[in-house]
This record gives sequence, structure tokens and C-alpha cells, in this order.
Amino acid sequence: METETKSRNLGRHGIAVSALGFGCWAIGGEWSDPDGNPLGWGKVEDEESVAAIRRALELGVTFFDTADVYGTGHSERILARALAGRRDDVVIATKWGNRFDEQARTLIGGDSSPTYAREALVASLRRLGTDRIDLYQLHLSDAPLDEAAELRDACEGFVAEGLIRSYAWSTDDPVRAALFAQGAHCVAVQHACNVLEDAPEMLALCTERGLASINRSPLAMGLLTGAYGPERRGGAGDIRATPPAWLRWFGAGGTAAPEWTARVDAVREVLTADGRTLAQGALAWLWARSPHTVPIPGFRTVAQAEQNAGALAHGPLREEQLTEISTLLA
Repeated sequence: METETKSRNLGRHGIAVSALGFGCWAIGGEWSDPDGNPLGWGKVEDEESVAAIRRALELGVTFFDTADVYGTGHSERILARALAGRRDDVVIATKWGNRFDEQARTLIGGDSSPTYAREALVASLRRLGTDRIDLYQLHLSDAPLDEAAELRDACEGFVAEGLIRSYAWSTDDPVRAALFAQGAHCVAVQHACNVLEDAPEMLALCTERGLASINRSPLAMGLLTGAYGPERRGGAGDIRATPPAWLRWFGAGGTAAPEWTARVDAVREVLTADGRTLAQGALAWLWARSPHTVPIPGFRTVAQAEQNAGALAHGPLREEQLTEISTLLA
């Protein structure tokens, strides 16, 4: 990847970020829904998480995406520890919309009121140890449009106060993303997208409105790392072990779903061409897919951070490789 394409802008306001971001859901550790089902990725070692973030920085990653609810505040606190003394070198994104019990590490439920948006913002600023958040994102993917319009306007107020620099919605609905995009300081939409499940409507919207496309699940929750096959199961406290309905890539018990592993196998040779690992090839597909994409793979170890960041050196796939993958998955 040429030097100038190792960074991308968050939308029309030109906040420069590395073309690869790091998603901080996994480093939040274990937490659960009100029924006790896991919402984290299993146990984590906080010192390893801190070391991984610092290694990512060394390798050129400057964009870190978290949420207040990840580990019920724990992810934000770990990110703050790792970035101590480096705040001005990075772009921090977090999310709000979910109430949670930080002590019990339990999700309580959604709250789409402007009053809670401010309460959550103040709490995130405190946990992150910063005076501003670069990208503040609504975490309620299906919030009603009228309520979302109020929250968009509240975010404009937060920008005016200097508490945030910009905002976005984490949603897979282009109509909802377009509503937020009407705001002057909305610069992005966070949505699911990976080589197994494209998002052409959302990518088209990003092109039309000048938004960054922040790609969650760029490695399909680990399926595109090659670490998950028919024999490996998600461990205790791992959302993949008891997958909710939206987590289609894994079946009961946390084994990779056969129909999805077959799709991975179909494109493995193309993705691993040119010296890439499978994960690096999946990230390269996203960069080739649109000039607006910023994938945010998760990580829990220094080794995972190094592999993900290593994708930057290879750059995007070639156009003929994109075409070949499209044919193989048709």
C-alpha cells in the first residue's frame, strides 16, 4: 500500500486515520445480557491488551474503536491505560445507547433519550481519560427515526461544546445512516461488511454522502482468520459459544457453520495470494472494495495485533482478484 493510502479520512471533515482501525470489543473481557448469556469474547489478560494496543501504535495504527458497553466500561478503561501520554497521536471512537451495570458486568437495555446521551458521554470521557471524543456513535442500530433525529441534533450540540469532534450511527440500515448524515458533523457510518457478506447499498451511500465506511466484523468474528473450523468451539464467556440470532457464522456450541466455512474455503487461495495471511487478504478485500472503507478487526493479543497491522504493508487486492472472488461466491 502506498504511503498516502495507508491513511483515510473520516468523511468530509478530514479527520485522518490509519486505513486500518482496531476494534476494542474483545478486550473488554467477559460481560453478559440480562439472561446471563455471554456478550464478550471470553477471558482477557489486561496487560496483554495494553501491550497489543501499544504495538499497534508502533505499527502505524492510529484509530481505535470501542463502546461504553464493551465489558461494561472495561474496554474504555483499558484503552485509556494503553494510550496514556499518546492521546494526541490517535483518533478515538466510542459508542453509546446501552445502559449497563458496571459492577455486575451486565447489560440492562437501550436508552435513546438525549438526556442519557449526555450522561453516557460524560461517563465515557471520564473512563477514557480525555477531554474530547473524536467520533461518537449511536449504538442502537434500529432506534426509531424520530428519536434518532433528536440524537443527531444533540450530537451537533456536543460538537459545539467541544466534547466531541464528529459523530456517526452504528447501523446496517442505509435509511437510518442517511438520516444521521443530514447532520453537519456526521462523518461516517459503522456497519457490517466483509468478503463473505458485502454491503453494496451502504457503500454506495458512503460514496454519495462523503461518509467513511467503518467496517465491523471485517473478519467475520474470527471465521476469516482461519482459526475456526468444524472442530473448534467458542470457549466459556465467549458470545460465539452461545451465538445470538444475528451471529450467523457460528452454530450451536460455537462451531463454525459449515455453509460459511465452505465460502471461506472457496476464496482462501485468492485471499492468501501475494504472501498475505487469510485475515490480511480479507482486510485487503475491504480496501479494494471502496476508497471509503476503514475495517476495524478485533484483537486480544500482541500476535493478533501484529498480523492485522501487517495487512497495511500489502495494501488492497488487485481489481482482477476482486472480480475472481465475486465469481467464486456468486
